[in-house]
Amino acid sequence: MAGVVFALSSLLLFQTVSSCPKECSCDTHAKVVDCRGRGLYDIPHKLHQDTLELYLQNNRLRGLGSMSFRETPQLQILDLANNSITTLSPSALLGLRSLKVLSLANNSIREVDRRLLVSIRNLTILDLSFNTIGGLPGALADSFHSLTHLSLHYNRLTKVDRIHLEALGNLKVLQLKGNPWRCDCHLIGLKLWLETFAFKGGVVDSVTCVQPHLMLERDLRHIPYELFHSCMITSYSYLFANIHYLDNKHRMLSGQLHPSPRAPSGSDFSPPGEAILPECEAKQRSRPANYRRAIATVVITGVVCGIVCLMMLAAAVYGCAYAAINAKYQRELKKKAKEAGSGEERKNIEREEDKEPLE
Repeated sequence: MAGVVFALSSLLLFQTVSSCPKECSCDTHAKVVDCRGRGLYDIPHKLHQDTLELYLQNNRLRGLGSMSFRETPQLQILDLANNSITTLSPSALLGLRSLKVLSLANNSIREVDRRLLVSIRNLTILDLSFNTIGGLPGALADSFHSLTHLSLHYNRLTKVDRIHLEALGNLKVLQLKGNPWRCDCHLIGLKLWLETFAFKGGVVDSVTCVQPHLMLERDLRHIPYELFHSCMITSYSYLFANIHYLDNKHRMLSGQLHPSPRAPSGSDFSPPGEAILPECEAKQRSRPANYRRAIATVVITGVVCGIVCLMMLAAAVYGCAYAAINAKYQRELKKKAKEAGSGEERKNIEREEDKEPLE
């Protein structure tokens, strides 16, 4: 009997040991697998299916194939930073429904397929910094309703559609520094969203413009709206974006939307040494809002005054026309009365003339 127990114990011990790849170190109690800096070209095999944290940074991984992490469906933290990843299969993360933290920083990723994000809807931290990403997938807004930290700094982003960020209702920290932002009419929507985001207590590092030359080295958030005057005149999208922004502002001021009481002071997600905007600077957004509100008030007042003037002009024209017609009618009546009076006088004279010979 003792021999059977020993054999079973040995078998269990062997299975536990064999579930940790030889290239990695494992903490079976915490369910953590550490494979950092091991010169790996592929994802290690024989990982325990209960693994919660997998660290693969500082290796030589070049890509992620289909269902690369099928052996670890319970993963909550996956760190793939500092590799040479250029390709990501659309189904590379399939099955990782519990994933909370994903880092793909410091790789050579050019684009992120929208299908890659569908299976990791519970993500709270996503780090895509230090890559060569030129645009965000449309699935970002649909998949990451729980996202609180999004890092996109030092990529090749020139613009970001506002719709990609508006659905991220739980976002607290957004890092956009080090991208070649083109601060033209297409970025007005992002500027308005950033002001609303900061007003609610969100933290943004910086959005430094590279083009056009007039905006070079200036932060998009601090550029006066007067410099976008041509966009305001020629673009209807600005008008609708501004109306939406003012509506949100009004709802916040009236208490229908409740901003966070204070901005976060910092985050472990931020790179070391990178400054976080202080609370007071993040909330200095009232002047642009008042300026736009004044413009809207002037425009609305002008339209109302124009309508009133048109109504007064129409009333004046109508009054003049009525007076002219009435005067003409009165003249005709007088003329007819005179003609009728002169006819009666002639008849009387003729009667008198007829009576005189008889006498």
